[in-house]
Amino acid sequence: MDEGYRDRTAFIKGAKDIAKEVKRHAGKKVGRHVDKMTDEYTKRSYARFEEDDDDDDYPVQAQDGSYYRSNSRANDDEGAHSDSTEGHDEDDEIYEGEYQGIPRNDSVEKGNREVEGVAQSQFRDKSQYEGERRKDQEELAQQYETILQECGHGRFQWTLYFVLGLALMADGVEIFVVGFVLPSAEKDMCLSEPNKGMLGLIVYLGMMVGAFVWGGLADRIGRKQTLLISLSINSVFAFFSSFVQGYSSFLFCRLLSGVGIGGSIPIVFSYYSEFLAQEKRGEHLSWLCMFWMFGGIYAAAMAWAIIPHYGWSFQMGSAYQFHSWRVFVLVCAFPSVAAIAALTTMPESPRFFLENGKHDEAWMILKQVHDTNMRAKGHPERVFSVTNIKTVKQMDELVDMGGEGTAWHVRWRIKLTNLFHQVWSNFLTVFNPEYRRTTYMMMAVWFSMSFSYYGLTVWFPDMIKYLQKQEYSSRTKVFIKEKVEHVTFNFTLENQIHRNGEYFNNKFLNLKMKSMVFEDSLFEECYFEDITSSNTFFRNCTFISTLFYNTDLFKYRLINSKLINSTFLHNKEGCMLDFSDDNNAYMIYFVSFLGTLAVLPGNIVSALLMDKLGRLRMLAGSSVISCISCFFLSFGNSESAMIALLCLFGGISIASWNALDVLTVELYPSDKRTTAFGFLNALCKLAAVLGISIFQSFVGITKAVPILFASGALAVGSFLALKLPETRGQVLQ
Repeated sequence: MDEGYRDRTAFIKGAKDIAKEVKRHAGKKVGRHVDKMTDEYTKRSYARFEEDDDDDDYPVQAQDGSYYRSNSRANDDEGAHSDSTEGHDEDDEIYEGEYQGIPRNDSVEKGNREVEGVAQSQFRDKSQYEGERRKDQEELAQQYETILQECGHGRFQWTLYFVLGLALMADGVEIFVVGFVLPSAEKDMCLSEPNKGMLGLIVYLGMMVGAFVWGGLADRIGRKQTLLISLSINSVFAFFSSFVQGYSSFLFCRLLSGVGIGGSIPIVFSYYSEFLAQEKRGEHLSWLCMFWMFGGIYAAAMAWAIIPHYGWSFQMGSAYQFHSWRVFVLVCAFPSVAAIAALTTMPESPRFFLENGKHDEAWMILKQVHDTNMRAKGHPERVFSVTNIKTVKQMDELVDMGGEGTAWHVRWRIKLTNLFHQVWSNFLTVFNPEYRRTTYMMMAVWFSMSFSYYGLTVWFPDMIKYLQKQEYSSRTKVFIKEKVEHVTFNFTLENQIHRNGEYFNNKFLNLKMKSMVFEDSLFEECYFEDITSSNTFFRNCTFISTLFYNTDLFKYRLINSKLINSTFLHNKEGCMLDFSDDNNAYMIYFVSFLGTLAVLPGNIVSALLMDKLGRLRMLAGSSVISCISCFFLSFGNSESAMIALLCLFGGISIASWNALDVLTVELYPSDKRTTAFGFLNALCKLAAVLGISIFQSFVGITKAVPILFASGALAVGSFLALKLPETRGQVLQ
């Protein structure tokens, strides 16, 4: 009987110890809600055992043979004492990062326990999770702004400003490269007009794809890493494009170079904004826009300094040629390479880390920002006082990667497929009800701005070329029924029309023919040697006993002409096309240089007034003034007038672009910022392609249609801009 009592008591005591141990381990591994459920279960278990003890009071035999009643509280105390001496408490554990001096963040540990609770219990639905995530993001936004205020604005931000400015400068260079090399590249690659048009548009198509892809990836794998990958692709294929010989390979390299640089604008602005406090954001993002202008100036200056120097070239036989314009293409890759080298020294965005639950990494970067600025300001003794930073709840996404025997390429395919689904689902959230109206309005504003701006900026140079041709044609000399015998021509013949002429025993030696037309003329016993021609034709002419030696007067230049006892020997190899005049290339560089430099005043004004007037007033006001300036285009009847109007339009419209960039950054939360920016920038490049194609088709036909298109698009954009929410004075979401 006594032995039975002892066994019963030992069983009860063991059950209590087991229950306490279960409770202690459950508190470590499950979330708050699961803790409550476990506590209730444990209390019920204790209540049952305590009832048994109170009712029965099973006696326990002492060593002297007497009995006493067992005391559950004493057993509890004994169990507590056992716990305390077991080794160490949960609160005494050293967590990862403590060795580096990073303060313990209880919110991270709680968040991790809650994530495990979600995975185990699965009693919260997705809408509840999204609601909690939005709440965490709002709390993080407020705290993050306070932390940036403590870190201050100083050396770190200015260093990052110049580093990211190089990436933005590379984007500006990319826009101008193809336009500058076309006058020279068309000779080497035998480019027809359709091929030249495709080469001009392929860069925009590549940037459109790149903006969407890299913008989406930057929200998943990080701003810095994505920007490094995109700039590396741009640098590699820009380098290759300077060496490839064929048109198709050059087109392919420029396409991939554009894909690489397409990620520059959406990532750079988002990246930099996450290191700026609210009162500095609008101004310094506008200052950052100046590097796009520096890119255009750099490209124009390098083209002017390099391309005309034809001595900077070499060739290996007739198959491989490396002329000065290829040196220019190579030099234009330098800003991208410099940006890569400088970016490796900068940290990732701490806001990105906090959005992805990486508290320790974000804390270390913010401490670096704080200490760098304080040392530069002469206050190295100031300590970074932040200990705990709010992080956003994460949801585990389990992906089956296969067993250990799975091939590496299968694993990579699964990873990339999963990453694609993550990027695509994040892109779709931009059209959720809370962002849908903003997204559609921003799409309309971006499209209208890009359609008018890029359409007009390409239409201006084309109109200048058209006016130049008109002036050139007005100076054409006409000769009728002239007779020339026994004369040697060894000088340039240019811009002349000869009708019903007779040429007997004449020699045309080592000369250039530019814009020469011979109609209904007779050439008898003439000799043409070493002739280079451009836009030169012989219509309804007769050649009798005439020899063509080492010329490019191919038969396609002899329109409805008769050849009697005439011979072609050693014709020049190459393209049977007419090329642009070299002097026109200088004009292209000069006009682009002036047009890019003209945006400097607009950049300065927008930077100084962005935080004072607000984003919407700056955007709408600049768009309205740009719309009004479009009507002055009808008075541009000369080359100088068109150049002046180009500078005026560029200087005014740049303020709209700066305001639009700032507004796009501030309207979307951090986890969707580069995705939305990349999508809108891709839409911008699509509108640019449409604008360029439409506006170019009216060159030489009418100026009314381009003016109406541009002014109408700007008017619609300025009206819709006023419907957007103002973000001045708000914390970064």
